[in-house]
Amino acid sequence: MEQQNHSMVSEFILLGLTESRELQIFFYLFFSIIYVSIVLGNLIIIFVVKLDPQLHSPMYFLLANLSFIDMSLASFATPKMIYNLNSGYNTISYEGCMTQMFFLHLLGGSEMMVLVAMAIDRYIAICKPLHYKIIMSNHVCTGLILLSWTTGFVHTMSQMVFTVILPFCGPNVVDSFFCDLPRVIRLACTDTYILELLVIADSGLLSLFCFIVLFISYSIILITVQHHSSRGPFKALSTLSAHITVVALFFGPCIFIYVWPFNSVSIDKILSMFYTIFTPLLNPIIYTFRNKDMKNALRKIKTKHMSSRSIF
Repeated sequence: MEQQNHSMVSEFILLGLTESRELQIFFYLFFSIIYVSIVLGNLIIIFVVKLDPQLHSPMYFLLANLSFIDMSLASFATPKMIYNLNSGYNTISYEGCMTQMFFLHLLGGSEMMVLVAMAIDRYIAICKPLHYKIIMSNHVCTGLILLSWTTGFVHTMSQMVFTVILPFCGPNVVDSFFCDLPRVIRLACTDTYILELLVIADSGLLSLFCFIVLFISYSIILITVQHHSSRGPFKALSTLSAHITVVALFFGPCIFIYVWPFNSVSIDKILSMFYTIFTPLLNPIIYTFRNKDMKNALRKIKTKHMSSRSIF
């Protein structure tokens, strides 16, 4: 076993969501609609922020980056799941499985840091409004995004560098609809106790740490708004409620899966759908329909488009 650098397993079997053919057809149609909605919804946010000068601010710059990550997070496994539901062919190549795990943790780690950056932005905007433009400059915003992607890359590489050298020589059934580290590393033909601890220490503690930072940040913001806002807290609370909703929907399942050791497979599947499918779908809804500036920008673009068509 000295030269066991290459896996003897060439593909993995994904058990998916159900073995019922009727339910597979239903889920195929359901998730196809969901996925198209995710891509369109997040693309709309990206293009509206890009096209409307009124939205050229740090908050919407970070929001556009969040939408890009959400769209990518929904795309690393959902198209494959939809294909499998339609074809009944539930296998994925070894390389495809490793690729899914790489992008899951790259995008997941990056999204956590973008959410932290958005909390920092809201803290400065609400608690230090006079210094907001100076502190949240273009260089700072770009630096926060680069830091987010760097954190995601370091986060995924710190786990994948050990996973790709594991020997897989027997079991190849993954009881999920995509490859994830906790499920896959248990299939290796070697003792993975240390690596499982690494996954908990890396993914679990990163999720928990970011969530605690966000919880403290938003608590300080809410207290500040309640005691010092002379204009009334309602507008600020409306904006913060959207951020807090996204944070809870994304971090709750992540913490439960990677920190809580007694969760069942069925619960894991449901929670995995939250942060890989439903959160990327809800973000455009939350940030568009609950955001006055976004709604006004959509109306202006629609009016401008209709007027340009009437000219021709």
